[in-house]
Amino acid sequence: MIFQTLFEYLDISSWLLFGFLALLLTDVARNWRPGTFPPGPLALPFLGNVFAGMDYKSIERLAKDYGPVCSLRKGSQRIVFVSGYRMVKEALVNQLDSFADRPKMPLFDEVFKGAGVGMSNGYPWKKHRKFMVSHLRYFGEGQRSLENYIRVECGYLCDAFKEEQGKPFNPQFALTNAVSNVIASVLFGHRFEYNDGNFRKFLELDNEAIMLAGTTIAQLYNDFPSLLKRLPGPHQTVLGNYKTIELYLMEEVRKHQEEWNPEQPRDFIDVYLAEIDKLKEDPLACFNIESLKVSILELLEAGTETVATTLRWAIVYMMHYPDIQKKVQAEIDNVIGQSRPPALADRPDMHYTEAVMYETQRLGNIVPLGFPKMASKEATLGGYIIPKGTAIVTDLTSVLFDKNEWATPDTFNPQHFLDSEGHFRRREAFLPFSAGKRACLGEQLARMELFLFFTALLQRFTFTAVPGEMPSMQGVLGFTQSPKVFRFLAVPR
Repeated sequence: MIFQTLFEYLDISSWLLFGFLALLLTDVARNWRPGTFPPGPLALPFLGNVFAGMDYKSIERLAKDYGPVCSLRKGSQRIVFVSGYRMVKEALVNQLDSFADRPKMPLFDEVFKGAGVGMSNGYPWKKHRKFMVSHLRYFGEGQRSLENYIRVECGYLCDAFKEEQGKPFNPQFALTNAVSNVIASVLFGHRFEYNDGNFRKFLELDNEAIMLAGTTIAQLYNDFPSLLKRLPGPHQTVLGNYKTIELYLMEEVRKHQEEWNPEQPRDFIDVYLAEIDKLKEDPLACFNIESLKVSILELLEAGTETVATTLRWAIVYMMHYPDIQKKVQAEIDNVIGQSRPPALADRPDMHYTEAVMYETQRLGNIVPLGFPKMASKEATLGGYIIPKGTAIVTDLTSVLFDKNEWATPDTFNPQHFLDSEGHFRRREAFLPFSAGKRACLGEQLARMELFLFFTALLQRFTFTAVPGEMPSMQGVLGFTQSPKVFRFLAVPR
């Protein structure tokens, strides 16, 4: 009787207002932030902190206002941000079992589909991580073939630089192709010529996708996927690029399936095909063709983007600091000379060169916020309770630039990695590859590549700026941070 009378007296506008208030109260109740949860700015109903930036500079400002453990709400999802070496170490190292999962990220889930090792969790993740660590070692360090792959590619890269005849050129593609060829040799059993149009297109599409994935609109796709899926924007380019990339990778897989001999594995794809056959009675392990395609993509991206970008930063810094470049070349001449190419066996004797490469990674800050993680169980961090399933972002920038850890955090200074006697020293606050169970699988390969490529290039060339075109040391921020496009001169020594 009461509801009938109420219905008679309320018009459509009143019902709409009543419905809105009900939804508003529901949203407030559902997303109420308890006092035990990390603090953050007031969130808008329904939208959360949708206008708050997700780049590392915005997170730095957030940490200044709310402390090293703080939070934002995007849509209905709360994200915790962890800043500073001490607190990041607590999350990733001291509590390495607490934040070992990946959160749902719709933009990347569209591409990786929760397969492979990067975006998977639980049993499939453990099986894939163990498999990748084992077989990358088998095709790499166990047979010392990775060093051979890199040294061969160093020769091709130096030849490509030499062909420029000391004239201005953009090194981006040559560096990317060279670095990618190392992991391609492991995955496919062969490298790609620098004039291979199909592989160049693959690299260009992948680079564009990585850069656009860090844009604000693309990030909004993770907050409102149902809405953004129907709207134009950079996220559509990202998804479109990956669809083309998938077709390219599936062609490689198809060729391997046709030629596959389980008795004579040639490369990573062959041993993965064998693992699919071996684990066909264990479907929960998720070893299948879809996961193989995703695994190839993950390894290609992880084995290409960060190393190639770091080498571009190294060229920029050597042009800005010619005295440092001369010291590196003097050490190369003293330890290696000019009669043979560099080898990994030289690295222990090249303290200054090693320090320069580490400082390049620190200041270059290639992956400013790392890759998001998720609380795999309820945990306590900085005195706050982090519920299971909460997304966690560790601000690696705040570690690499922590004023409590680095003497001159904002300046290129190789002394950060040298002791009083000039010997190379490792630093605990050096975490460009992250840390813990989700640390980069390819860290050792990356270190090998950076040392060999860098020393091979500076053994044969001096990097100088094109008159009037000194490259900027301000990066371009996408999902990674890279130098602005530049030309330079590789002058033969």
